[in-house]
Amino acid sequence: MIHISAIRRLLLAAALLAGGCASAPPAPIKPPTIPYERKMTWMLQLEDRRILRVEPPPVAAPTVVPKKGAKIAPAPPAPPPIDLTILLTDSEPRVRRRAALAIGRVGLPGGIQPLIGALSDTDPEVRAMAAFGLGLIGDVVAAPALTKALVDESPLARGRAAEALGQIDAKEKDQVQPEARQQVADAIGRMVAEYAKSPAVASMQGDDEKWPAAAEADAFRLGIYALVRLGTYEPLASAAIGPDGRPVTSWWPVAYAFSRINDARAQPVLTQLLNAPGKYSPAFAARGLGAIKDRASVDPLMTRLSADNTPPEVVVSAVRALASIGDRSAAPAIAKLVLATNDPNVRLEGVRALGTLRAPEGLDVVENLLSDSWPTLRAEALRSAAAIDQESFLLVLSGMDRDPHWIVRAALADVLATLSPEIAVERLRSMLGDEDRRVVPAVLRGLQRLKAPDAATVALTELKEPDFVVRGAAADVIGALKPPDGLDALAAALTLAQADAAIDARASILSAMAEYGGQRATDALKEALQDKDWAVRVRAVDLLAKLDPAGDYRDAIRPAPGVPTAPYDDAQVIAPSYSPRIFIETARGTIEFELAVLDAPQTSRNFMTLARKGFFNGLQIHRVVPNFVVQDGDPRGDGEGGPGYTIRDELNERPFLRGTVGMALSWRDTGGSQFFITHSPQPHLDARYTVFGRVVNGMDVVDRIQQGDTITRVRVWDGTTMQ
Repeated sequence: MIHISAIRRLLLAAALLAGGCASAPPAPIKPPTIPYERKMTWMLQLEDRRILRVEPPPVAAPTVVPKKGAKIAPAPPAPPPIDLTILLTDSEPRVRRRAALAIGRVGLPGGIQPLIGALSDTDPEVRAMAAFGLGLIGDVVAAPALTKALVDESPLARGRAAEALGQIDAKEKDQVQPEARQQVADAIGRMVAEYAKSPAVASMQGDDEKWPAAAEADAFRLGIYALVRLGTYEPLASAAIGPDGRPVTSWWPVAYAFSRINDARAQPVLTQLLNAPGKYSPAFAARGLGAIKDRASVDPLMTRLSADNTPPEVVVSAVRALASIGDRSAAPAIAKLVLATNDPNVRLEGVRALGTLRAPEGLDVVENLLSDSWPTLRAEALRSAAAIDQESFLLVLSGMDRDPHWIVRAALADVLATLSPEIAVERLRSMLGDEDRRVVPAVLRGLQRLKAPDAATVALTELKEPDFVVRGAAADVIGALKPPDGLDALAAALTLAQADAAIDARASILSAMAEYGGQRATDALKEALQDKDWAVRVRAVDLLAKLDPAGDYRDAIRPAPGVPTAPYDDAQVIAPSYSPRIFIETARGTIEFELAVLDAPQTSRNFMTLARKGFFNGLQIHRVVPNFVVQDGDPRGDGEGGPGYTIRDELNERPFLRGTVGMALSWRDTGGSQFFITHSPQPHLDARYTVFGRVVNGMDVVDRIQQGDTITRVRVWDGTTMQ
């Protein structure tokens, strides 16, 4: 008798023998290890193309016929899709963090739930970036999850959640119920109040701009900014004003918050901050007092204005505030400032204020500047003289020669539009033939404003003008006036504009057609969803949202067309070995700034490419707003020009502080060559404009720059050579 265990041994031996005779099964194919650089390439591509994923091409089946009896090896598995939401679950925190940013930049609703999931990531930096990304998307669906994140153990994650809630409310005002807004504001207020007591906030001085600061200080800063965007005064006051009625800190973000909240109850704290240490808090406080428009603020502002040691930033803000309040008792002091100051930008601001106040005391001062050597000041003096006394202005104007600079002639067109039609219309018509076509848009707007009987006819004629900005302005007038034959003319102009490298005329024509409404306009906008430039597609989606609210065309415009400035797999974009420097040379000195290659890779490379081509050399700085920005990069010099293409925004966490370099926009994703440098912190620009650099030398030059100054040349230091 054979024992049962022996049978088992025999069966096992037979099985082993049979296995030895047959061919061995193929080893399982291990998925390849994907290097970080490849993942970065994917993320750069997807965010620039504004899509969440790319499906891989299908794998073709093998055509080789196996020998009889041979085992057929399994086909290799199809490669997975390149998907930002999959990268959001990567094993490396740095990949997850970067994927969260890319999803936010793409801006599609399909990224919301994955980002909400990432709010529970084990890494606090990933959670913070997930919140930031949700803020970029700006959909109210994410609000409950972000509100829960306000109690995250990481201060920075809490701050970013607050920031995102503020952005969502700003974008979705009509979708947020007042009760829900108040609940969110109260939760943010509690967070701000908690951090207001921290040593990190207590250690911050008035003008402190350190970034990143301690996590608690950054969370405090982001929280009060969010309360400003929510427009809720009570939580802000409860968190930032102590029991003694004084601000919990003189650090400038508090003054910024109270200056932007536009609530009369902020006047006492703003008055205190007007005399705070430094320059930023007093400047923001002055702005806030001007926004409240209470005449009780005039005396404190006048005292600050007349003090010998008042910084220029505070002087400028005080002048603007006094003009905004509208009390003419400030006019003599402002007129005195115009005569006494050696700062031309301060003088310009004073002249503007005298015009806003319509102050007779300033008329002689303003009229004397009508012959100043600086065209920008002449233009502002022209506007102010007309505002103060029209009769006197007309008398002076009758004896003036035609100004040689187009800026002054364009300003004259603006001024004429404020006069009676009997006086102004004929003169405006005579300016349509100005040899500098940059004057014409102001003329067209003037004829529209004055309701000239032939305004629409003139606009229809100018719709055929070679200058794309003139055509755009003409389209704006037609959209406003809606002449019966305007839609046909706009359709013909749209065909003509397809050959434009610039987007402005096409965008204006589409906007004008949308004003007419109807199926023809809708069809034109749907066709524009495939425009050669992404920015026009974006504008078409926004316009269709009004004409066809039931439709959702966000997917129809993707992927974004065009070739990136920098290849997505460029090593100096993925992992740069140096931080390039830009040197802007002017007659007033050289401005040096460092590019933020990691935070804005395509924007940085675009700027370097343009600079190396000499694009910026010889351009005149077309915009200077004291205590705000210096702006340039426009080959036309009127704020309407660019390189003939657009690039996508690369919104990032960097704040706009003094010396920050940002990309100028007409609407989202319309960057190109125009850039600006901030004179002082400007938090209302955060996460709305791409930060791509910061000034490291030459901020004194930035302060001295005047509108009309010329850039001699721009050079790039790439780590080894200067070009």
